[in-house]
Amino acid sequence: MAEHPYDAASDPEIPDTSHATHATHATHTSRTFDDLIAEAGSVSVAGWDFSWLDGRATEERPPWGYQRLMGERLARASAALDIQTGGGEVLAGVPRLPKLMAATESWPPNVAKATALLHPRGAVVVADQDEPPLPFADGAFDLVTSRHPVTVWWQEIARVLRPGGTYLSQHVGPASVFELVEYFVGPRSEEERQGRHPDRARRGAAEAGLDVVDLRTARLRIEFFDIGAVVYFLRKVIWMVPDFTVERYRDRLRELDGQLRSDGPFVAHSTRYLIEARKPAA
Repeated sequence: MAEHPYDAASDPEIPDTSHATHATHATHTSRTFDDLIAEAGSVSVAGWDFSWLDGRATEERPPWGYQRLMGERLARASAALDIQTGGGEVLAGVPRLPKLMAATESWPPNVAKATALLHPRGAVVVADQDEPPLPFADGAFDLVTSRHPVTVWWQEIARVLRPGGTYLSQHVGPASVFELVEYFVGPRSEEERQGRHPDRARRGAAEAGLDVVDLRTARLRIEFFDIGAVVYFLRKVIWMVPDFTVERYRDRLRELDGQLRSDGPFVAHSTRYLIEARKPAA
């Protein structure tokens, strides 16, 4: 299997808090450490579906409802672009797409998946390496969207927007899930912790000539209920602990397993921010 990059759909979407039950948690924690890590270490982590974690981990969702906001903007747009669309799952879930709808994606398996999802909706998926320039003409779109982009090329976003056009995105914020990261690899530098700060996005947009009209942040609770959930998560989200293997971190995993059994869920926090920026009208 090709290594999965940190792409548009790649920040975790652990099942939301409504999916968990105490009975399910108890079932998993009654199993042995070796049983749990053997199961989680052997199950496939291909694709970007986190449903295996149902009942084993939960994550709150941002209060603004990005997909709903995206759908409202797309319903009013005449030409739109979704950058780093991943497998197209978020865009495909929007009720109404504009007459001209394009999406970009770099990872070949995701390009194929997004094409299958979005072509029936009349959207074209363009394989793109997520580096400038975007493969579109100046002023091609009145709306550009992106969910959890890895990199944001503000000058390119501004270039492909028409005067008066809008960029709407949900970004991963600083120090996301760092409680879990630091449990395994120790404290991270302040530079790493602040690397995705929304103030940087605000500055980048302004430098590209865009006016930020909305910027909201959220810190969202994540709970891991058994050690298998932790193993699965770290195998799937490979940049969290880049050298993670069960063998390398077995002692640390066993220690955490004991904490989960005696103290309850391991709590971490993801961070997100919603940003909306407009290109001044001509």
